[in-house]
Parts: sequence; C-alpha cells; structure tokens
Amino acid sequence: MSLTKAWISAMRLRTLPLSLSGIIMGSAVAYYTDHWDSVIFSLAMITTILFQIVSNLANDLGDGVKGTDNENRVGPDRMVQSGIITSQQMKRAVILTSILSLISALTLLYVGSKDLPTGIIWFYAGLAIFCIIAAITYTVGKKAYGYHGLGDLMVFIFFGLVSVLGVYSLYAKSFLFENILLACSVGLLSTAVLNLNNMRDFSNDANSGKNTLVVKMGPNSAKFYHTILIFLAIFCLAGFMIPFKNPILFIALIPCTLLIVHLRKVMMIKEPKNFDPELKKVALTTFLISIVLFITLIFLKP
Repeated sequence: MSLTKAWISAMRLRTLPLSLSGIIMGSAVAYYTDHWDSVIFSLAMITTILFQIVSNLANDLGDGVKGTDNENRVGPDRMVQSGIITSQQMKRAVILTSILSLISALTLLYVGSKDLPTGIIWFYAGLAIFCIIAAITYTVGKKAYGYHGLGDLMVFIFFGLVSVLGVYSLYAKSFLFENILLACSVGLLSTAVLNLNNMRDFSNDANSGKNTLVVKMGPNSAKFYHTILIFLAIFCLAGFMIPFKNPILFIALIPCTLLIVHLRKVMMIKEPKNFDPELKKVALTTFLISIVLFITLIFLKP
C-alpha cells in the first residue's frame, strides 16, 4: 500500500456520512423554520468532517500503540499497527487536524454567534475544544474512555445531541424542544454503529483489555441492546414527525425498513467478521434518512 492510500485509509472516509447525518437533520429543521444560512451549513459540514478525521486518526494511534490493533483483529487493517504509518507521524497528523478542526469550529462560531449572549458564545467555544479532546481521548492516553465502556454514551452525545441541537441553535439563535427527539434518533443510530463495531471486535478487545460495553455485557446481550437502540431510534424519529401532522413527512421513515431487515441479519450472525457489512448498512441508512428528511421538509416548507 502506498503512503497516500495509507493516509486515506487511516482517515476512514466511510465513517463521514454518519458523522454528517446529525448536521443535515438539524439544518433541515432550520431550513423549514426559515433560519437557513448556507455559510453556517458549509462550515458545520467541514467542521464535522474534520472532527471525525481527528477521531479516526487518534483511534488508529491509540489502539495501535496499546496493541489492541494486532494480527488477531477482525476489522480493516490499521495503519499504525501495520507499520505503514509510524506512531510519530500519526501524532503529528492528529495535532495538525486538531488545529484545523479548531480553526474551522471557531470560524463557524464567529459566523453563527451574531446576536447570541456572550455566555453562550463562550459555551460553544468550550464545546468545540471539548469535542476535539473527546475525539482524541477515546483511545489515546492511560484513561482513554473507550477502554472503560463510555464510548456509547459519548457517541450518543456528540453524534446526536451536540450535532443536531448545536447546529440548529447556531442557525436560529434559539432552542427548539422538538429537536430533542430528532437528536436522540440520530444519536441512537450512531451508537448502534459503534455497537456493531464492538461486536465485531469483541474477542480481540476482551483479550486486549478494551472493556467496551459489548465486552462488559457479552455478545448475546449486545444483540438485545442493539435491537433496543434501533427501535428507540425509529420511535424517536416518528415522534419528531407526529406534531407536523403531515403524512408526507413520514416518507423519511421508509429507509427504516432497511434497519428491520438489518436486525434480522444481526440476530443470525455467528462469525464476528459478518458484523462489518451490517455496520456500513446502518451508517448509510442513517445518512439516507437525513437526506430524505431534508428533502421532505423542503417540500413541506410553507
């Protein structure tokens, strides 16, 4: 593998659609409520992409240094573990992308903070820094929270609550209570993607001391947990749509049928490697839901 391809692989571009889903959903509601701003949308998308790349590079670094990524790992090859990219090179890449993501986040805050109270502006600035720290410390450091079963909670918070509620507030300069259900929906689906990843890596994580929720509860209970995540996500999405009182909006629920089919396959999986294609399906279905939701809200806009 060439060095260029190695860096592209380390960035894990297949994870980007999922990370953008919450931004798209929050932006869709902003458009519907007459708060659209194309500059905020563009900067939010760029910032989210950079945050995700920081997380992916740091994950490659952390698991590679700790030895969690090894020859027994089921998933795709990791670049530090394979030796194609050294740990020092990856550290520099994490630092560089962290700086870029902070610049992008602060630019987004500058553009979107007009008419916001000073206290809220400082809160957003602190949140941007916290996002970067959380992205790095998932697997990097002696107290990496991903090794203590906290990854699911953090994914729910950042991919769901922060993403949807945060970006909408930058558009509208206000809080919309109904968005909580939408944020929970994308947060739960994002958590389901992580759960699939952890079910795939269960044996190697357990042997390496990475105590994910799957390691803590066991693979069978993890499947039950996965079912709860998927159904709760669908219910939250439907709950968000009900107040609109327009059946057209429920078109965005159609992709959820793919999730039901997915659950049936997950229950039948016995080989860990077979979780990987299901991971992609949930991530892409979540992205599809966000796109369809945006289109239907554009169509329904008064």
